[in-house]
Amino acid sequence: MSKTSAGESPFTYGVHPGVARVQKWISDLRAKTGRTLDEWVELVTQSGPPTEKARREWLKAKYNLGTNSAWWIAERAGGTGLENFDDPEEYLRAAELYVREQYSGPKEKLRPIYDILLKIGKSLGSDVKACPCRTIVPLYRNHVFAQIKPAANTRVDLGLALAKHRGKFPRRLVGTGGLAKKDRITH
Repeated sequence: MSKTSAGESPFTYGVHPGVARVQKWISDLRAKTGRTLDEWVELVTQSGPPTEKARREWLKAKYNLGTNSAWWIAERAGGTGLENFDDPEEYLRAAELYVREQYSGPKEKLRPIYDILLKIGKSLGSDVKACPCRTIVPLYRNHVFAQIKPAANTRVDLGLALAKHRGKFPRRLVGTGGLAKKDRITH
C-alpha cells in the first residue's frame, strides 16, 4: 500500500505496461541499431538538427529509424522523453503525482469520487492494476478495461471497454465512438 496523506490515494498503483516496453526497447537498441541510447543521444546532440521535430525526421531519414525510436531518441536528446517510462520506481513516484495533479485546483472536490471508483475497479480482482497517466487512470487486466478521468470541473468519467459485449445498454451508458476511433474505451 502507498503511504497516505492529504490528497494521496490509499491504493497501490501498478507499473504501467509501457515501462516494460521501453525497457525492452532500450536493451535491444544496440543489437538493432549498433548504438546504445546514450550513444544515440550523444550523436543527436553533437551532430543533429537543433529542433526536436527536425531531429526526428533526421533520424528517420539518415539512420532509417522507426517513428517511435526516432521520437524517443529526439526527446531524450532534448532533455525530455521517456520520463518515468524506463524506471519502474520513478514511474510509481510519478503515478501519485499524476493523480494529485488531475484532482487539483477546481477538480479537487472530485477526488473522493475518483477514490471510490478506483476502489470499486480494484475490487474486481487481484489481477486489476491501476496505472496512472498524466490525464487518465486506466485499469488493466491483460488490456485496459476501464479508465477514470476528471472530464470537467464537475464530472468524473468512467470509461468502459465494452466492444465485446453486444446488446442494449442502459441509457446512462453513453457511446464514445471508440470503435470508430480504434479506441478500446467504447462507453
